[in-house]
Amino acid sequence: MVSADERAVLAAVDDARIVDELRELVRIPSVDGTAAEVEVQAWCARRLSELGLTVDHWELDLAGLTADPEFPGMEVERTTAWGCVGVLGEGPMPGLVLNGHVDVVPGTAFGAVIEDGVMWGRGTCDMKGGVAAIFGAVAAIVASGIELRKPLAVHTVIGEEDGGAGAFATLRRGHRGEACLIAEPTAGAVIPANAGSLTFRLEVPGLATHGSTRSRGVSAIEKFTVLQSALLDLEVARNLDPHPLLAHLDLANPLSVGTIAAGDWASTVPDHLVAEGRYGVRLGEPLTDARAAFETAIAEACAKDDWLRDHPVKVTWPGGEFASGLLPDGDPLLADTIQAVADTGSPAPAVQGAPYGSDLRQYAAAGIPTLQYGPGDVRYAHAADEHVVLADVLQAARAYALLAVRRCGQSSIA
Repeated sequence: MVSADERAVLAAVDDARIVDELRELVRIPSVDGTAAEVEVQAWCARRLSELGLTVDHWELDLAGLTADPEFPGMEVERTTAWGCVGVLGEGPMPGLVLNGHVDVVPGTAFGAVIEDGVMWGRGTCDMKGGVAAIFGAVAAIVASGIELRKPLAVHTVIGEEDGGAGAFATLRRGHRGEACLIAEPTAGAVIPANAGSLTFRLEVPGLATHGSTRSRGVSAIEKFTVLQSALLDLEVARNLDPHPLLAHLDLANPLSVGTIAAGDWASTVPDHLVAEGRYGVRLGEPLTDARAAFETAIAEACAKDDWLRDHPVKVTWPGGEFASGLLPDGDPLLADTIQAVADTGSPAPAVQGAPYGSDLRQYAAAGIPTLQYGPGDVRYAHAADEHVVLADVLQAARAYALLAVRRCGQSSIA
């Protein structure tokens, strides 16, 4: 049931301002590793300060962070990066953290064009729509004059797309909360669990010779086919018994080869091939176990081949490390979020796991119960037709406002 104070907060949600701020955010082309990543964090810090929050806007110690043995990895080069946290209210521990990443993958559409209630452009779905909804929710709480018994925190982070450097730095700086909602696009569902992923690199040796005498050499490309068969078998084996939260997916733990490079001359048998791809980490599976299963499959494939037995494939793990993450069974954050969504007038959301990595696993690993709920559909994230339905952004803002007021405990309208 929505209380009178909560109705006042909902009435204070400024739809036009949320759309305007989303447009501003999308027009900042904050591609990972670019100067605009710094610019968008400065935008967030200014807006949070305007709303009256206590803001921590700091330059990340990249050298110190990357030297940390638990650093989750980084796939682009950065010479500078910034963190941003805003806290509304006072107290030792925020009752809720609203988290959103402001970095985006490369693209060209940053115009934030609106047609028929839909905004198009890079970052609209993943996930500036969610970030704008967070700012709209906080602005409504401030405008309503409601007093919270526990602080409400907003974490905007960079680097989520290439490993999670921003969330890692934010948590290392000591920013915490009793619970966390990440505004990733969830297509109306609530996601309390993410599978993880790793990037693998395979270096396959061959023996070069002139193409006219290819039987004297060994093609690294042909030897890769041995590995491709083993990888397909491994994917099948790792999807035989998916976690119940991932059972709705056709592949809970996908494995795919994304790039292959081999050869240096058309009439030369290639003596080296490099393949890189994405490897799904099962829910609850330690990264060390996931790597071991992959490396064992490659070693067994090599052992069955006359050439690879004596010239084994080199396996390395470049890029970010996305462990899996899971909200503890029975944690009240799940029921609270579902109720907040329902109280906006939306249908009760489905509860599902997701096969992709996110910053959920970092907050969960820090002991902070975390889930995802946000506007947009992940099918359009990173896509040429990336977009978000504005009505979904506005609905999410209202759900966040209700959840924040309930988790942080309203006293009354001041």
